[in-house]
Amino acid sequence: MDFERVDMREITPEEMAEAGRMAETVFKLNHTMQNTDEYNNLLKELFGDNLGENSRIMPPIAGAAFDHIKIGDNVFINSNSLLMARGGITIEDDVMFAANVQLLSNNHDEYDRQVLTCKPIHIKKGAWIGAGASILPGVTVGKYAIVGAGAIVTKDVGDYEVAVGVPAKVVKTLDKDKFDD
Repeated sequence: MDFERVDMREITPEEMAEAGRMAETVFKLNHTMQNTDEYNNLLKELFGDNLGENSRIMPPIAGAAFDHIKIGDNVFINSNSLLMARGGITIEDDVMFAANVQLLSNNHDEYDRQVLTCKPIHIKKGAWIGAGASILPGVTVGKYAIVGAGAIVTKDVGDYEVAVGVPAKVVKTLDKDKFDD
């Protein structure tokens, strides 16, 4: 999916019921002791088969359209993540998020706020997203890339690149030969 417009006035009763179910599951998840069977079952309920092996999500989390999220193996998402996923979010293996990271794959139309404009976010293998960073619609963060704390990422970050600032700018390229890949 490259770009989608969703008119919130046209959401079906079934879609509303599913959004309600997800909100209830998120509430329960955020009020359950992590790393317990109950917590793991709630994660499974929320993400289904789209949560990879050995991946951990620390509460609390917030967001919408969790059924539009795919999380790979060995992913760590620290607390207070916001995952607005109507446009789709893909997080590949071995990715790490610090606390307070926001992935925003949807926004509101400038003229009609009831319309969501949605573009997918893709976080590639081994990327590291710093505390308080925001990734905006349509952005890809490359393999083993680093997004610095507090950065607002409006454009793609290439493989092995380090991006910092507001808006984020690439300041360095890492030596790809230092990775086990």
